[in-house]
Amino acid sequence: MAILTVRNLPDDVHRALRVRAAQHGRSTEAEVRDILERAAKPEGRLKLGSLLASIAREAGGLTDAEVEQFNQLRDKTPAMPLSIE
Repeated sequence: MAILTVRNLPDDVHRALRVRAAQHGRSTEAEVRDILERAAKPEGRLKLGSLLASIAREAGGLTDAEVEQFNQLRDKTPAMPLSIE
């Protein structure tokens, strides 16, 4: 796991973090981790796969015949490893 150091944190912010942590029954460090995780990974975020699937649904999707056509055109040979020589 990564370690993060926050320098020059104002005293009033540190005090507010300690109070907030106490209200949630955890350490200040655990509180900061929770705040950072919620800010960096919000629950309502849209993931790329979900976005692409919704676009496909709106476009009407593919018929079974179209899927089969793509499968026939797809190159199924194994990829060769990269050679640096």
